[in-house]
Amino acid sequence: MARKFLYFVAFCTVVFIGGRLALAFYPEQLTRLSFTPGGQFEAQPDLAANAYANPDLWFARPGMSGSNPVQWQPEGFRPDPVPVDAAVFFVHPTTYLKKAHWNGPLDDPDARRIGQVMVRANASVFGAAREVWAPRYRQATFGAFVTDAPEARQAQDLAYRDVALAFDAFVAAQPADRPIVLAGHSQGSFILKRLVAEKVAGTPLAQRIAAAYIIGWLVDTRRDLPSMGLPACDRPEQSGCVISYLSFTDNADTAMMRDAYERFAGKSDAAGAASYLCSNPLTGGIGGNAPAARNPGGIVPDAKFEQARLTAALVGASCAADGTLRIGSGPDMGPFVLPGGNYHVYDYALYWQALRQDFARRVAAWQTRR
Repeated sequence: MARKFLYFVAFCTVVFIGGRLALAFYPEQLTRLSFTPGGQFEAQPDLAANAYANPDLWFARPGMSGSNPVQWQPEGFRPDPVPVDAAVFFVHPTTYLKKAHWNGPLDDPDARRIGQVMVRANASVFGAAREVWAPRYRQATFGAFVTDAPEARQAQDLAYRDVALAFDAFVAAQPADRPIVLAGHSQGSFILKRLVAEKVAGTPLAQRIAAAYIIGWLVDTRRDLPSMGLPACDRPEQSGCVISYLSFTDNADTAMMRDAYERFAGKSDAAGAASYLCSNPLTGGIGGNAPAARNPGGIVPDAKFEQARLTAALVGASCAADGTLRIGSGPDMGPFVLPGGNYHVYDYALYWQALRQDFARRVAAWQTRR
């Protein structure tokens, strides 16, 4: 069951890169066959210590030539009058779906093209920031998330090492008094949970975190938050905390998603069942209900995620007992809504303006508490 949820995510991405498959419910065996590499893991050396000094290893960073995807804005949006004095580190989701390798090569043209689109669609939420850095990395192929093979863990570890190296370069470039915001989606958030636990928790850097947007991957309040060393954001003016949610329609069956998380997290040593964080992007707190009227604007993109219109009151937000975010019956967002009422691809888009406001508010709160 867990792999069926992950197949849904893969299906959406495959459609996105041009593979117009029939919308159908495929069995677990076909999922593995379609996406899991058949060869052995290819051990690769770590990138050079100064690799991320190369601008080509970034989708976005200060001083880049050409158009910056983070500065994309939807139709109907009024630009922010004052920049938010913070630096954002954004990790993009999976865009490599091929079976040729366990990790996407940095020169793969499809993964790079779709990565650019994903940064534009998601990281543009942070476009008002003083700086946004979004690294390219040797991401684990989607097949690494639908198998128990040891190669899958090796692929995920390689992806993590690249992102950790990029993060070191990002931090080194920041003034010591500038707040930092961490953000990711899907595989990007999967990596960020580990990065916060290993490189931020218990260090002076933790005091500089204005917020961590771990969106599109589950965060267990009993298991993950203690290791990350950051609390959940339980009020809108709070800083130094974690925001996390996954978007589903009201009638969606989310059991597959929860099972998928357990595959990678393992059995909990904490007392009781897992308790997943459901941040409400319309209230800035945990749980609760907010009607669509409180949504200042989601974006409805075109089929290529190149243009979009900012649409007020697009969806509401209600946290269910299973820790998922429910959005009502779900709007028509185009061809990439996943079967079963899963709006994973649109986690950021549904609440684009609300997240933009949330980001500015939490950075302001961090600056006030200093």
